Amino acid sequence: MTAPSSVSPVPPADLPGTLGELRAAGHQHRTVKQELRDNLLARMRTGGDRFPGIVGYDDTVLPEVERALLAGHDLVLLGERGQGKTRLIRSLAALLDEWTPVIPGSVLNEHPMHPLTPASRAAVAEAGDDLPIGWLHRSMRYGEKLATPDTSVGDLIGDVDPIRIAEGRSLGDPETIHFGLVPRTNRGIFAVNELPDLAERIQVALLNVLEERDIQVRGYQLRLPLDLLLVASANPEDYTNRGRIITPLKDRFGAEIRTHYPLDLDLELALIRQEAQLVAEVPEHVLEVLARFARTVRDSPSVDQRSGVSARFAIAAAETVAAAALRRAGLLAATAPGSASAPGSSEVPAGDPSSSRSGNRGPLLPTLLPTQPVARVGDAVSVVSTLRGKVEFESGEDGREAEILAHLLRTATAETFRARLAGIDLSGFTALVADDAVVETGELVAATDLLAQVGTIPGLAKVLDRLGLGDAPTPEEAAAGIEFVLEGLHLTRRLGKDVTDDGRTRYGGRG
Repeated sequence: MTAPSSVSPVPPADLPGTLGELRAAGHQHRTVKQELRDNLLARMRTGGDRFPGIVGYDDTVLPEVERALLAGHDLVLLGERGQGKTRLIRSLAALLDEWTPVIPGSVLNEHPMHPLTPASRAAVAEAGDDLPIGWLHRSMRYGEKLATPDTSVGDLIGDVDPIRIAEGRSLGDPETIHFGLVPRTNRGIFAVNELPDLAERIQVALLNVLEERDIQVRGYQLRLPLDLLLVASANPEDYTNRGRIITPLKDRFGAEIRTHYPLDLDLELALIRQEAQLVAEVPEHVLEVLARFARTVRDSPSVDQRSGVSARFAIAAAETVAAAALRRAGLLAATAPGSASAPGSSEVPAGDPSSSRSGNRGPLLPTLLPTQPVARVGDAVSVVSTLRGKVEFESGEDGREAEILAHLLRTATAETFRARLAGIDLSGFTALVADDAVVETGELVAATDLLAQVGTIPGLAKVLDRLGLGDAPTPEEAAAGIEFVLEGLHLTRRLGKDVTDDGRTRYGGRG
């Protein structure tokens, strides 16, 4: 779920337009926490999706979040980077009412039946049932602040506006206050990301918000009981490296919930499929290699376990591999048979849905290519250098980062090879390199060139079926399956492998 839009949707025309019409419609004022509780229970009863887009937390984190919401607790999500804390927080906004009534022009989103400021109370008293009302969409009832050391009390709570003082208003009058982000999210959900990064003296300003539900600005206590759900996220590493959550503030949060990385391979794969924006087809076996790679890196003793390895690592790896396939297609397009520059080519127009048979394929190229580019396992080598910065290594591993990641990638590839192709007769592939023959592949070797080298391979159909490439694969898909088998045979010491200076890979001989 993305951050809410800054442009409010237009409310339906059949919603009440005055306070009297609102009362006649039977509307009842509810607090935000009552609203969240009622809507959560309604979705539970109907079996609706309570937290859309959240993967891997169904049996662990989400039940704890639900209990906190039902109890009416403010909460802290505690976990390492890239565990979806912010995404989970943003998904809570979907549990609010789609539309809620407000007093037009109120910066505090005041409810017509529950005005807070003297000006709003006076307007309600004067107009009565004729008071015009507005409607606020739930996407506008979510506020978020990334905690940084330079965040001020004025940013969060508010400050005295000297211009309004100069206009004759008295100090302590709410009309003299320029409200900060928290009160402006009144009757909504406010999130503070990376709370320990917030200076301790600024955290103190949130104490009254959480407990007494009022705010204080420069010594003037304004009895403005705020109605909101306050949610924060934090990384355990931050408690020692950058800051901490002060004890009184931790005590005021009703629930502290630990998040985690995907617990099993299927959940890691589901997350990649959901989040990755792929510009080429990435076969299932390549996605599995990348998912295993992320999990292997995460468990490696050479990696700083306190920092963790973000779920974004595997997502970015999938996008990088897809980009490598797209680059190959672009570089080979000018000379490949059937390319845009070749006579008699039969390209598929970009955007033609019939050209894509796989659910994880991204949009086609803006230029014309003969078929959809397909990633191969050899393309995964590129992620070692491009994603190295996403991993924090132990101090004793300086200078060995690329070597460690390359080894872990080979481990993940071998594990996927065994899991996918166990029990299949692969003698047809080993026979390809009999009598000192070699099979050449690599980043810039076209699928047609690879297929021309291998010809008909006994057992290929069963291999492609196991890899989920179907009984009618494209040449690019078949090449991806063949390269995976060759690499797997090398990693299990059944084939030799040699990488040339120009980046081509030659399989042949014994491993």
